[in-house]
This record gives sequence, C-alpha cells and structure tokens, in this order.
Amino acid sequence: MNITAIARCVDQPVLLNKLQKKMPSLLVGIAAAYGIADTYKSSKAKNGDYKKKKALKNSVVISATVLSSLVAANGFKIANKQIIPRLIERTPLIEILNKQNSAVDTFLAKQKIFDKSLISALNKVRNDYLSVKEVDLLLSRLPKGKDSECLLEVILPKPENLNAKGIFSEIGRLSLLGAIPVIGGVSGGIASDYIVGDLSKKSTANKIKEGFYQYFANIFLCNVGACAALFIAEGLQKSKVIKPLSPLKKMVVILSGIVSTGIIGGSWIANKLSQKIIDPLFNKNKKLSCKGVYDERKPEFADVVLHADDIATAGVLSGFKWIEPALPIMYFVSGYRAGIGYRNSHSRNAS
Repeated sequence: MNITAIARCVDQPVLLNKLQKKMPSLLVGIAAAYGIADTYKSSKAKNGDYKKKKALKNSVVISATVLSSLVAANGFKIANKQIIPRLIERTPLIEILNKQNSAVDTFLAKQKIFDKSLISALNKVRNDYLSVKEVDLLLSRLPKGKDSECLLEVILPKPENLNAKGIFSEIGRLSLLGAIPVIGGVSGGIASDYIVGDLSKKSTANKIKEGFYQYFANIFLCNVGACAALFIAEGLQKSKVIKPLSPLKKMVVILSGIVSTGIIGGSWIANKLSQKIIDPLFNKNKKLSCKGVYDERKPEFADVVLHADDIATAGVLSGFKWIEPALPIMYFVSGYRAGIGYRNSHSRNAS
C-alpha cells in the first residue's frame, strides 16, 4: 500500500460528501463533550451556585460558537440575499454519482476489462466510495493511457495544484472560516455574562483580547506564513532553482511557513497588536485593573495543540480536500476559548 493510494482515497468525492453531511452532528457532539469537560475542570472546587452559573455561561458560549461555525461552513442568507458566502462547497451526492457512473460507462465502452477485481471496483464506485486497497488496485492495474486518466480524474481526482491567485483566494477563505467562530464565541461570551449578571468591562475586555489572540496567533498569521512560504517556493520554481513540488512536498513547505510565522512569531505579534489596540480601548482612564495582554497571555501546550488546524490549512493549500469538513470542528476550540475570556496569568475563572 503506497501513500499515493491513501491520498487519493481520502479525497474521493463521495467520501467527502458523506463527511460533510456528518460534520454538523460531529461538531455538536465534540463541542458538548469539550464544554462539559472544561466546565467540570474549571468549577469542581466551587459551590453549587457557581457551578450552575458556569454551566449556563459555557452552554451559551458553546451554542454561539457552534452556530457561527456552521454558518461559516454553510453560509447565511436573508431574503434570498447571500450575507455570508458558503465557505465549504458541497456537491449533491446524486450529482457526484451520476458523474461517476457516466465516467465508468465511457471508460468501459472504450476499454475491454477482464480483470474481475477491477470490474468489481468500478461497479462499486457507481454507488459508493472505494477502500484504500481498491484505490491501490485501480491505480496499479488500470491500463495506461488517456481513457484511464479521464476516469481517474473523476472518481479519484488528484490534489488541485493551486497557483498564486488560487493561494490568495484560499487564504482569504480559510481566514474568514476561522474568524466567524471566534466572533461567535466572543459574542456568546458577552451575552452569557449579561444573562447571569456578570457583565463587566474587564470580562468583556478579556474575551475580546483572547479572541484577538486566538485569531491572530492560531489562525490568521499561520495562514500568512503558509502563503509566504508558497510564494517563495513558487518563485524558486520559476527561477528553476528547485524542481516543481509534489503535493506532499508543497505541504512540507507550507508547514515550515506556518511554524516560522505563526507558531514561533504569532503569539508575540498577536500580543503586541492586542496590547496596542485593545488595551487602550478598555483602559483609557488607566484606572481599570486590567494588565496588558503582552504581560498576561503566554503560549502554552493547549495553544500548540490548537495548531493542529494548521496541518489542515497546509493540506487544503496543498490541494487536498479531505480535511475541509473538519475545519469548523478545529476552529471551534479557538472560538470557545475566546468566549470564556481565557487568561493564563490569573485564575481562568475570572472571566
């Protein structure tokens, strides 16, 4: 079994469609489990009233973040006017299957296939997706030539090779997809404080500052780093300094850009920007007890874990599509942390 077969397998149109359909229920389930665990951890040493209040606040934050994540993925319309575009495209299953059936029929009309294993795999693709073993079988045993290439392009499409314009478009889409859950989390957090009577200037500042940190350090600047690395690589290819990159090598280049710009420098940049922009808005009279973000928000292990979504970003920019359905789930954690106003220099329950 080779890695090409695995990569082509997970990018099958039918499989992507099924994953996209399951994304909302998976998001709700994962969000609920994460919220329950976090609520228990943050309030286990507190009294009953505090626990109830914390549970109510977190449920509001979770609901707002999940809803905004779904809106980001599926778009939002008012009176048939598209307010937020659909950021994750989904082709109807019937359309995918019709296209695959047509491709198989065209191929079999031109090629005489007697291998029963090949015929079985081709018949299966009419109604379902293939296993890795079956994908490997098609890639290795189909006769070489244009007919097979046309068939495979439909049922097992290769990763899309993005050009400079496509890279910019994807960066914008992924940044917006990450921004909406963070905005939803912050809005839900402020609303939850209002509902339970805990609304204050400091709690609101903490949520906005954490949202700023999550978006810039864990999402936007990582996307910028990925884009910069790709443009440098593209320039080197045009100058013939390096050979054209395969999707997997392109992914390595993107990850290097993410590490250098996002993970290493992102936290410092996000903190500095927040200190200069957000702090003055909430501390104009210098009397509010609210330390600068740069002094109070430090990278921690959980932030490194959050960069798992950058692997997804690298995959999407490299042309792989299988990770797209999971993006709203990955961005949910950033939105939730923004909503609870997480600060790691003092009690995390101070929000």
